[in-house]
Amino acid sequence: MTTASARIRPKRVLPGFTLSLGTTLLYLTVIILIPIAALVLTGAGIGWERFLRFVTSNSALNAFRVTLVAAGIATLINAFYGLLMAWVLTRYEFRGRVILDGLMDIPFALPTAVAGLALTALFSANGWFGGPLEAAGFQVVYALPGIIIAMAFTSIPFVVRAVQPVLEDLDPAIEEAAKTLGATPWQVFYRVILPAILPAWLGGCTVSMARSLGEFGAVVFIAGNLPGQTEIASLLAFIRIEEDNYAGAAAIALVLLCMALLLLLLSNLFQIRAARYREGGK
Repeated sequence: MTTASARIRPKRVLPGFTLSLGTTLLYLTVIILIPIAALVLTGAGIGWERFLRFVTSNSALNAFRVTLVAAGIATLINAFYGLLMAWVLTRYEFRGRVILDGLMDIPFALPTAVAGLALTALFSANGWFGGPLEAAGFQVVYALPGIIIAMAFTSIPFVVRAVQPVLEDLDPAIEEAAKTLGATPWQVFYRVILPAILPAWLGGCTVSMARSLGEFGAVVFIAGNLPGQTEIASLLAFIRIEEDNYAGAAAIALVLLCMALLLLLLSNLFQIRAARYREGGK
């Protein structure tokens, strides 16, 4: 029995568990945990009173407000557009679908600064889109809409890639059964498809918003630096560093870190719920 079990035991591609786990934890510690711990310790060393003074100043509050409003609107746009794009990529066959699918990953591969420059060129007064929009009295560059567009551009793949595999794994027989029972297409989507994709969809949206909160490269070019209007939190932290105010920069960065960690925690909870749903749990 033991010999037979040893013969059919699958070969491990990676080294033993101890070495693999140790290497992974070492990488995680050096690349992620140490920088985060340094930021937390720097923020904690400021002192509670100075920390509150930094993060509740008028400039910081305005920057957080602009960041949250822009990130929230960008996430709502991505929630709708990302779901629609995932639906098109999984439910329809057409020429260029593979190319369109590949284009969804462009924001991942493109440097954010390049994206910011491209968006600024498109939506400036002399740009393809900016000229007609400004002629109609709608300003994009150096205004809140520009920040929203930049955040939406850099974070849209998170929603598409979260929903797309779930739609691909849905059993068509379930939808057909609902149709034979007299359900309309809208009822099939609302009662059959939406509950299946909802955890993954919400998880993608939360990661998308976390990405938008920390966006810097794409936003800084199209937003400018108008205090109280287009000054986002990450840009304000960069300004504090240029002013040699590392304590103020660390305080702002720590607030952004807490927001991002909270959103990532929600995303993980949604992903756990999605995994349980796919396994048949409720």
